[in-house]
Amino acid sequence: MKKLSIYIILLTFISSLTIAAEVNVFNARHYKADAELYSKFTNKTGIKVNLINGKAGALEKRMIKEGADSSADLYITADAGRCGAFKAKGMTQGGLISPTIKAAVPSNFRTNHWTGIAKRARIVYYAPDRVLDAELSGLTYESLADPKWKGRLVIRASGNIYNKSLVASLVKNNGKKATADWAKGIVANMARTPTGNDRAQIMAVAAGEADIAVANTYYLALMLSGNKGAEQQAAAKKVKAFFPNQNDRGTHMNISCAALVKGAPNKANAIKLVEFLLTPEAQEHFTNNTFEFPMIDGVSPSPLVVNNIGLDFKQDLKTKVSSYGAKQADALEVMTAAGWK
Repeated sequence: MKKLSIYIILLTFISSLTIAAEVNVFNARHYKADAELYSKFTNKTGIKVNLINGKAGALEKRMIKEGADSSADLYITADAGRCGAFKAKGMTQGGLISPTIKAAVPSNFRTNHWTGIAKRARIVYYAPDRVLDAELSGLTYESLADPKWKGRLVIRASGNIYNKSLVASLVKNNGKKATADWAKGIVANMARTPTGNDRAQIMAVAAGEADIAVANTYYLALMLSGNKGAEQQAAAKKVKAFFPNQNDRGTHMNISCAALVKGAPNKANAIKLVEFLLTPEAQEHFTNNTFEFPMIDGVSPSPLVVNNIGLDFKQDLKTKVSSYGAKQADALEVMTAAGWK
């Protein structure tokens, strides 16, 4: 009887160790390649990654509803604005920091609650046969409101998180009033009512519906890769990339981010996973599969990005991406007031 009791205790102990060797990731990134990356982490560490995929809004709603009963350890999503807004709802906790994370991620791309794991830039694409070099000289996000672009600009809807973060950065740098005036100029310059995703904006320029578009860098590389079909690949070859604000603060940068969820049952494993995502191996996986910019030094972007978009540009390393969430409400307010659909 005594031996049986010891056996049961031992089994319980082993079982508890097995359960502990896992991490629950609520993942709003829509890349199949990410799952391969998590498998590599499991093979290296023995820590199982339980991946719950979904759209950002649905995942956030679920975690908020479950509250203290949520199994979520990490919330991985695109855009610092989302991570900031999630933190503002009290759904994250401090502690997502370690010497490894601090050494890998510049301070403007992380907080104690969440950190960037890859970078992206929101830039301008233009039709080289219709936009003069002189028009691009010194181009900034601010100068996109110049009347010379009237009827020539396409950009996504105001409710798009990438635009909310871009405009939030302008509020942070230029103030709410100046940004409100800027938003009116942007609406006046639109070639059409905002519609479609970032790739649709690039397609519009290629088709002659507009001369310039605002879109994230990785979309052009994705189109050039052929993964979205021959039509989009052909369209991507008709436009060129331009990095705004090279003479001042630099081009607007954003991130894919990992947030430590409040009450995470596997906090230590979550930190280990984030540390892995910041290794050269994982960063190269991001750059070659999602065409984002690496978060860490010493890793090159995909050749598609380097050869067709560019690598040698000034990034905005001054504006903290945490301001995107903090200024998100102001950003949406000024866009709505300007009539930005």
